[in-house]
Amino acid sequence: MGTKIKGAILVNEERCKGCGLCVVACPHDVLTLSKKVNAKGYNFATMEHPDACVGCASCGYVCPDACISVYRTKVESSN
Repeated sequence: MGTKIKGAILVNEERCKGCGLCVVACPHDVLTLSKKVNAKGYNFATMEHPDACVGCASCGYVCPDACISVYRTKVESSN
């Protein structure tokens, strides 16, 4: 058995202005801009492929409005 790091992000959807910097910064193509809009009319960032997230935090580092919180958890793999 091994341990794998699994990541997840939480986007403050109402604060996100849909600039897309996080989408470009993600090395694992996890993020996309939602087809939905927030109260201000912006397409906010969302996890399109959550299983691919490793919690690298690249998205959080580039977000100019600090809308993204990144979480990491250890997951036991059955290898």
